[in-house]
Amino acid sequence: RLREALDGVRDLERLAGRAAAGRATPRELGALRDSFQRLPDVAEALSVLRGQAPALEEAAEELDLLADLRAALGAALEDRPPAILGEGGVIRPGYDAELDELRSLRDGGRRYIASLQQRERERTGIASLKVGFNKVFGYYLEVSHGQSGRVPSDYERRQTLASAERYVTPELKDYEARVLGAEERMGTREAELFGALRAAVGVAIARIQRTARVLARLDVWAALADRAVAGRCVRPAVHDGFDLVLRESRHPVIERMMAREAFIPNDARFSEAERVALVTGPNMAGKSTILRQIGLCVVLAQMGAFVPAAEASVGVVDRLFTRVGASDNLARGQSTFMVEMSETSAILHNATRQSLVLLDEIGRGTSTYDGVAIAWAVTEHLHDRVGCKVMFATHYHELMQLPERLQHARNYNVAVRETGDTVVFLHRLEPGGTDRSYGIHVAQLAGLPGQVVHRAREILATLETEHRMVPGTPPAQPDAGQLALFTDPTVRDPMVEELKGLDVNAMTPIEALNRLADFKRRAEG
Repeated sequence: RLREALDGVRDLERLAGRAAAGRATPRELGALRDSFQRLPDVAEALSVLRGQAPALEEAAEELDLLADLRAALGAALEDRPPAILGEGGVIRPGYDAELDELRSLRDGGRRYIASLQQRERERTGIASLKVGFNKVFGYYLEVSHGQSGRVPSDYERRQTLASAERYVTPELKDYEARVLGAEERMGTREAELFGALRAAVGVAIARIQRTARVLARLDVWAALADRAVAGRCVRPAVHDGFDLVLRESRHPVIERMMAREAFIPNDARFSEAERVALVTGPNMAGKSTILRQIGLCVVLAQMGAFVPAAEASVGVVDRLFTRVGASDNLARGQSTFMVEMSETSAILHNATRQSLVLLDEIGRGTSTYDGVAIAWAVTEHLHDRVGCKVMFATHYHELMQLPERLQHARNYNVAVRETGDTVVFLHRLEPGGTDRSYGIHVAQLAGLPGQVVHRAREILATLETEHRMVPGTPPAQPDAGQLALFTDPTVRDPMVEELKGLDVNAMTPIEALNRLADFKRRAEG
């Protein structure tokens, strides 16, 4: 019932602000009047809820029904006032005697001028005579040239046209002055009355703003309560601890947009022992959706709303950091990768142990090795130095080695079912990593030509035979012909150190040749 009462209430703060600034139009004052007329219904609906919560009691006490403004605007304004003041029809008949008198004078003059045409036709016998009006000459009598000989002597010629003559009479000009003068005075009077109404609203802006704040709170509470029931939400347990547990959490927006299929809920759990979650999986599997729904659930819980989940226990976070999506800033000369790095830098400098960090595809805007190195280092920093809750969605399968190095990191994947050359996205978050992204399958779903998809499969097979990431600890002594990604730069090669220590100026030619042969033998052996 409260939501029904609030229906039709406009943005009171904005409208009152325009009135106080002297810029509100008649239609905007009409919107204020209509909103004020809903306030008694809001108060009645609120009275039914009193006693159920202290916040509702406080709102009921603060709510000002603005009865004086409601009565003044209701008595003065037309039911549907125009958007512009100069169009007339703003003030209701019967509100102001002077304005009503001017309207009667104007309407009576118009009726007289309309009847003048018929009377002049009968007096002159000119059947084609007609009364017209323009802004240059005002009202006039128009007679064709063929009938000009029958024009009475009291007609004064004002304009000659190719096919007719235009005349005025003293009587016509007298009534014209009355009509036009009444319209001008009527517009002035209506502007005065409207200005007084607008000023009265402006004076009461503090009261209106106070009422608007009460209505805003009621609107938010009612909307959240409605979604909590309709969206099958639960009351979260919010505490001061570190852990974050969401069971069968859902994305409240995407769930409503999926009319043809059911939204697949997912669990999320962060604790001291498992505070970094590395999520891999194919494109379109739902990694970004999972990140977003976790963030939304935390925000809803900490603002006091119910959460779209079967169960929610939320340790209070001091900040929620997200690095999701791709964008650039051309005005500042920043590429997509530069924007991504700037946002990541802000996260690393400002995150604390109580923060929640949601990262999606860090480092994808540069070369593969650079991107892997940055993503690896960022994850290590958040794990070792910050110690906050982190969920990192990535296509860099090399990062699946991190849980073997980082004590509190865990691998997860968004499951798919592969049948032949097609995949079915299950949208289910499961423990463990995956080393496939199924990008070619997604390209096929997007409608790429068959020959392009086939050629892509061939190239992928070739690349996978040359380089495939196998989960496990990297070997301590990597192939000398392959640059290692994650070796300690402080470790020196013994042969290089030995070479640096040689004094070639003190060696004979035969000693130099023997030492070179020894280096070659050791390098090959």
